[in-house]
Amino acid sequence: MMLAVLLLVTAATAIAGCSGRKAAVVAHPVVTTSPVTPRLAASTPVTPSASASTTTRVASPAATTAAVASAPLPVPPLAQVDHLARSSPVRLQIAAIGVDSSLMGLGLRSDGSLQVPPGGFPAGWYTGGPTPGERGPAVIAGHVDMNGPGVFYRLQDLRPGDWVMVTRADGSRPVFRVTQVSRYLKNQFPTKLVYGNINHPGLRLITCGGTFNVQTGHYEENLVVFADLIGTAL
Repeated sequence: MMLAVLLLVTAATAIAGCSGRKAAVVAHPVVTTSPVTPRLAASTPVTPSASASTTTRVASPAATTAAVASAPLPVPPLAQVDHLARSSPVRLQIAAIGVDSSLMGLGLRSDGSLQVPPGGFPAGWYTGGPTPGERGPAVIAGHVDMNGPGVFYRLQDLRPGDWVMVTRADGSRPVFRVTQVSRYLKNQFPTKLVYGNINHPGLRLITCGGTFNVQTGHYEENLVVFADLIGTAL
């Protein structure tokens, strides 16, 4: 079975999800077994959608973890599993925020930077890492907005205890419980925390967040949802 490889990305421009007609170029994941310092990927300024904030303000603290605001929706009946074999994810469902999206594969560009979905929908998964349910941090990225709300427009509303379900090509449906919802300044992105090896199946949902800075054409933060496998849906 496949163990997670260590994915290192730059702390400056961490992942997809900025608004506008052009998707931001993301940092360079490096598949390796030892720490590597990747090159910085160039970032393309974007134009905010009507829903994006156009007020530039002082950046918030490097990470702010969302507090539990309401009771999570009931988890579907589960079969207990330690981990699953590799199988490509094809669908993402997050009942608490109304997400039901197909998934596209995201590889690497010729310059080594991570591809991003070409539009606001669907979300995409990084094919060079673990698949959801395998040991290690599976990564799914999506836009918060792009000419209107994107697939992860409400990702910031998730709370610890909410659940995420992924349908895979083999028919299995691993379910993950959210453990943490945090925002990080892009120049303080916690690369090892998000992409580093773990000894259990985990899931990372990533988009842009915080204030949209009209002077730079980018959101100031990344939003990261951390979740752990709790079983497979029956």
